[in-house]
Amino acid sequence: MPPLPSLRPARKPVPTRKVVPVPAARAIVDCAVYVDGVRLPGRFTHSAALAEVRSRGEGFAWVGLHAPDADQMNSVAKVFGLHELMVEDAVHAHQRPKLEIYDDVLFLVLRTVNYVEHESITTANEIVETGEIMIFVGADFVVTVRHGEHSGLAGVRAYMDAHPQRLALGPTAVLHAIADHVVDSYLAVTESVERDVDLMEEDVFSPRGRVAIEQIYLLKREIVELRRSVNPLASPLQRLGHDTGVGIGKEVRRYLRDVQDHHTIVAERIAEFDEVLSTLVEAALAKVAVQQNTDMRKISAWVAIAAVPTMIAGIYGMNFDQMPELRWSFGYPVVLCIIATLCTGLFVTFRRNNWL
Repeated sequence: MPPLPSLRPARKPVPTRKVVPVPAARAIVDCAVYVDGVRLPGRFTHSAALAEVRSRGEGFAWVGLHAPDADQMNSVAKVFGLHELMVEDAVHAHQRPKLEIYDDVLFLVLRTVNYVEHESITTANEIVETGEIMIFVGADFVVTVRHGEHSGLAGVRAYMDAHPQRLALGPTAVLHAIADHVVDSYLAVTESVERDVDLMEEDVFSPRGRVAIEQIYLLKREIVELRRSVNPLASPLQRLGHDTGVGIGKEVRRYLRDVQDHHTIVAERIAEFDEVLSTLVEAALAKVAVQQNTDMRKISAWVAIAAVPTMIAGIYGMNFDQMPELRWSFGYPVVLCIIATLCTGLFVTFRRNNWL
């Protein structure tokens, strides 16, 4: 038996939208050619910049990108001959600080940090935010890729443009300038965080201060994030400053060793913050325990005072015919006086012993 025809109207095919790739120029923040440390006039695309350098046989191109997508990064990678693994890291970000060498191209990943301003440390939800900068350094080019709104390099480029003698050292001078800028920002952030740690310490050890332990944990969590961003950079800086096989000149290595010294100072500060905050957690917990003990003593003292009238009233509340002074006309006032005397005596005793 042949199948019956369907009564439903046939669906029209949904037209698929063709995704038009965004050109790489949309992700490029700045692109320039430097010869003898001086920036050449005019505007260049990334391919034109590299072609200009190689046609001259001197100088280098510096291309800066902000949060490129895969198509944009692949377009740049084809021009500069970047390895696909480097491209993948640059697109997806969230990398630990590291240094890798692919043939004759250096690949350095830096984590940037930024201090988030807040009115009070006890009400802050975030103290440190992070971003990333990837640097590709070849013989005649530098490509920088940054992620995060606070990690701009316009100031670094302006500084280097004003110091052509530094740019004349080649592309590795740009690598040093960016690393120096990032580590200097670490120093600024740790100074701001140090103020927060000092305020937290002051509040914890204040006689009447009541600091929520959750805020100490928040600050400690931010310190952990700061440590994860800063400490892994020690090994790449050590290698850049001392290893002669990475293709960095002697003069630039001297500058990089200075950056390494600053990085060591930052790492030591972060370790101190971690130790102080661990101590503050213990102090805060001890303070809470002492406060709870004090509260329990007060509660126990008031319970003891309340037990006196409760006990006497309970005895005379029993339904017996033969009880002492039950028929005495002064019995009620005398019992009230006894209760008041005992309660007053207990109150004075507890107050003298600092229980109340």
